[in-house]
Formats: sequence, structure tokens, C-alpha cells
Amino acid sequence: MDFLRRSGRVTGKSTKIDKQSEESVQENTQTLPDFSNIYSKDLLPTPGGEKMTRKFLQELVNLLMNYICKSCQRNSKVLDFHHPHQLIEGLEGFSLDLPEKPDTLEQILVDCRDTLKYGINTGHPRFFNQLFAGLDVIGVAGEWLTSTANTNMFTYEVSPVFTLMEEVLMKKMQSIVGWSDDEGDGIFSPGGAISNLYSMLVARYYFYPEVKTKGMGALPQLALFTSEHSHYSLKKSAAVLGLGTDNVFVVKCDERGKMIPEELEASILAAEEKNKVPFYVNATAGTTLYGAFDPLPAIAEICQRHTLWMHVDASWGGGLLLSDRHRMKLQGIERAWSVTWNPHKMMSVPLQCSVMLIKKKGTEGFGVEVNKCLENAEYLYDLLQRRKDFELVFKHKPEASNVCFWYIPPSLRSMPPGPDRDKRLHQVAPQIKGRLMEKGSVLIGYQPTGTKVNFFRCAFVNRATQKEDIDFLLEEIALLGHDL
Repeated sequence: MDFLRRSGRVTGKSTKIDKQSEESVQENTQTLPDFSNIYSKDLLPTPGGEKMTRKFLQELVNLLMNYICKSCQRNSKVLDFHHPHQLIEGLEGFSLDLPEKPDTLEQILVDCRDTLKYGINTGHPRFFNQLFAGLDVIGVAGEWLTSTANTNMFTYEVSPVFTLMEEVLMKKMQSIVGWSDDEGDGIFSPGGAISNLYSMLVARYYFYPEVKTKGMGALPQLALFTSEHSHYSLKKSAAVLGLGTDNVFVVKCDERGKMIPEELEASILAAEEKNKVPFYVNATAGTTLYGAFDPLPAIAEICQRHTLWMHVDASWGGGLLLSDRHRMKLQGIERAWSVTWNPHKMMSVPLQCSVMLIKKKGTEGFGVEVNKCLENAEYLYDLLQRRKDFELVFKHKPEASNVCFWYIPPSLRSMPPGPDRDKRLHQVAPQIKGRLMEKGSVLIGYQPTGTKVNFFRCAFVNRATQKEDIDFLLEEIALLGHDL
């Protein structure tokens, strides 16, 4: 039975399926198998289950192929928005209930399709909401392969090939950072927050190895330093490791979001005056909001002078190291003692993929991809400079692929700057975001910071995004916000 023609859990409800997907499936298979009375017990490793296993996985591949092909189509939605209560209560046969009895393979395939249908299409060229996007087909193939291998990487014994792959990748990334082969190590982790935590853990052990056996009670009160625009994971890591968030000194930034070296120096002295012992400085290479790069050479000089561990959180901006045109923005990163780098961001590796590289203990294609992301950012920046219905949050050219801006509806364009205008402008981005989500045409994030009211942040990660998508973004915002 064609599972694409059916939906609902034994209820007989039907769900519309787009004609193109249906035709695509018909091209891939002549006769669709009937899974209505087949269960997981009928698949491998059950004797005789090979034939049905092949048919089931082929149907699943057809479903995924349809989704992958559709994800790049601009006439499709970025999302089919529904409120949480609609999905929880059940919608068009979609159900999150856990049945007592096993589901048929047909129902499992229906559930797989609905899971993709009601989720967010992060591979869409007009998904600008996060610092990850796109769908790399080679990466998908790698995910399928590793899931099929289903092994762990804690020893060479159970995972010889993957263990060696990891070592080769680590050495390559260390060389890109600028370290020699004999002075680096590292570990892959589930995300940048964990990588940052690992760096803090190693830094503490480096200066105070007795913490492993005697605990924090044997150590002085330690202090660490990070900019006011850094990622929240630095404070979380301090809390998790027992260092305490009160011992995280937040360093002031300039208007562009870069740490001010003189403020770092002053913060270190202030910590010492409070009888705290500085040990760790986090510099950010690509902040999540502005895409700003801290002045790494100046920070490295301060760390060297005070004998402090210098960590660079390059979760977002690390990809620029692969670009001959933009890697100079990370000049000085080679002086860091540890680095966080997230390939799942600008390199479009499937989620989650983060690496923590540590110093004390085929890049050409990626370079082209990174250049394309920043070219898109510069294109949007140039467009915004020429339009009177938009305002840039700051006039500087983007360093990473973040572009921050306000849409100014006609009702606000003649208002003078001040609290009344700010109060009304603060409501504009959220209202437009709500309309965009209901329509499903574009997804973009917004937020306030400091004295700046809510503004849009567009981050370019997906190589499928073209200039026409950027043009569409601005026109769609203007269309949906004109009456505000």
C-alpha cells in the first residue's frame, strides 16, 4: 500500500501530499510494497527478513530523497507553522502519542513523513534564523554511514577506522589554526558550549593539577574573563565546574562588539585587588549577535604578560580560517592555548559537530563556501545602506556573515529619535516575525541588546542562498511590516 496516500493512526484520516513528491516516488519504484501488516519483528535480524528490510529502507530513502530535493525549492515553505497545542492534540492524523502495541511499518513511514512535514526546513535557501543552515549531501551520507556502523570511539579496538579519522582531522584543524603537529591535541564534542567547558576544565587542571584529587577546596578563588558579547556558555561552564558565576569578570566591548584590551587589563587588576587569582581569558572570534572578532593579538599579549590561559571561542568564526580572503580576521589565534571550532556552522557539517583544540598537550571547497557566505552578507549590507525603509544597527561592514538591521515602517520614519520611537520600534520585529512564521516564506531571528531595541539578525550559512533570496527577504519584511 502506498503510505504516501495514507495518514493517521488507524483513524482513516488523510493528509494532502504534494503532487511533485508523489510523482517522484512513482519514478523511483514501480510497485509499492504493502507495509500495513508488517512490523519491526519482520525485519533483520529475523531469519528471512532481508527482502522486507530492503523494501522498507528503500521506501525510507525515497521519502528522504523527496524531502532533500524539495528543501532547495524556493516555492516551498520554510515551515508549515502550527501552535504547540495543535501538534500535541493531533493534526491531520499526526500524533505524538506513544501506543501500547507496536506500529506497523506503514505507520512508521507516515510518522517519518509527518515529522519532516511539521518541522522546520533548515535546508531552505531562505532559512536565516540560526547560525546553522543548509543540507550538505555528503554530510548526510556520512550520517547514514556512521549510524549504520553504530560503534563507539572510545578505543581503537572497537572503532579502528573512525579513531584514525579523528586523529587525522584533529591534526589538519590544528595546522589550519597555525600549530605544529607535535604541540596539539583535541576532542570532538556535542556542541560549542561543551567545548568551551572542556577548555576551562583543562586550563584549571593545567595550573592546579591537585584539583583532580583534592577538589576545589584546595584551590584559591579563581577568576576568569570574557567579553560582554561572548556566549552564555562561559558563565554556565563556570557554574558547572564550581568556579562560580560571580568570578566571571565581564569585559566591556566597543560599539562593534569587540573586547576592549584596556578593559581586560583593568578587569584583571580589579580581580587581583579582590584577592582572586586570574587564570583564564576567553576571546571570541565571531560573536553570535554582531559577528564581531575580538582583537586576538592584543589579548594574547595581555595573557602572556600575566601568564593566563588564552582560549578562543571560534565556534562561529572558525570557518573563516579556511578562506584566504578572510582568515586575517583571526590573526593571533595561533597564540591561543585552546580553541573551540564548530564545523556544523559555516562549514555546513550536519549537527552537532564541535571540536576543542588544545595546544598544551581538502580545505579549498570549504574556503569557497565560507567566501560565499560573507559575500551574501556584504550584498545585504550594501542593499540596506541604499534603502530608506531599513536601518543598520551599526554602519561597519560585517566581519562574519551576521548582518543586523531594523525595518522602519512608514509610521515611524518621520518620528525623531527618542524613547517614544524606540518603544514603537521595539514591537516591529516581533510582529513581522510572527507574520513571517504564519506565512512560512522566510525565517529570520531578532533580539534586543543593551540599549538597542529589537532588531533583525540575518546570518548566512547556507551556500544555496542566492542574491534573489536576499532581495526576497527585504521585500517580504517590507510587505508584511508596511502597516505597522
